[in-house]
Amino acid sequence: MLEAPLFSATGDRAEGSCPLPADYFDGTVNEPVLHQAVKTYLANQRQGTAATKTRANVSGGGAKPWRQKGTGRARQGTIRAPHWRGGGIVFGPSPRDYRAAIPAKVRKLARRSALNARAREGAFLVVDGLAFEKPKTSTMVNLLDKLGIGGRKTLILTDGINRHAYLSGRNVPGVNVMPYREAAAYDVLWAEVVVVERAAMGEGGDAAGAEEAVKPARPKRAAPRKSAGPKTAEKKTVKSVAKKPVKKSVKKAAKKAAPKAQTTKDDD
Repeated sequence: MLEAPLFSATGDRAEGSCPLPADYFDGTVNEPVLHQAVKTYLANQRQGTAATKTRANVSGGGAKPWRQKGTGRARQGTIRAPHWRGGGIVFGPSPRDYRAAIPAKVRKLARRSALNARAREGAFLVVDGLAFEKPKTSTMVNLLDKLGIGGRKTLILTDGINRHAYLSGRNVPGVNVMPYREAAAYDVLWAEVVVVERAAMGEGGDAAGAEEAVKPARPKRAAPRKSAGPKTAEKKTVKSVAKKPVKKSVKKAAKKAAPKAQTTKDDD
């Protein structure tokens, strides 16, 4: 089981150490996943607006500079060709989208591996709480000095949104303050030391919010069966009643026509 040094809210070292939750901080570091997560994160930060002009975009050069033959010089078709000064650029960058995506499980595994890497190095500190009465940079600087990490790149993870802590560390060089849930693998690897509020991992060191809970799938509702209501029964009776007299009338007309046909044959 990994353990981290425990400090009070004022930066004083507390007795003992804080045991980290074994189900999350198991000490395993997946380097290929970390590489993939960092590469994707940095690619998503690129704007992709670099652009150059090709010979089709450069203005001018519509006319042939001199005739094809008879001048003794090499033949030229335009003064905006790539080998001319002021001409177009060959194979230059053009605006493109560098954005990439990785599966959510890979992203969570990379974050977990980064936190485990800092915990194994002893660069993972736990603080009881960051209770700032008001935003003040000097208070944050004094706290970091007491923790012994002044002047180092530090990532401070708070329990939810802590506005006073964020404003206190915003102007300190090399200090990044953010909620525990929002920290990505790159943020953890960027910092030399990670400082976490104890409440962010849950009471007693449990990793509350370390991994997002998976919502159970809702059971599918069975489609309601259509029952023969009073309206459908009425329709059936109406149809049967309407059909019966029609059949009887047809039969009666056929019977009446039958003897007449016989009498005409007898007369012949």
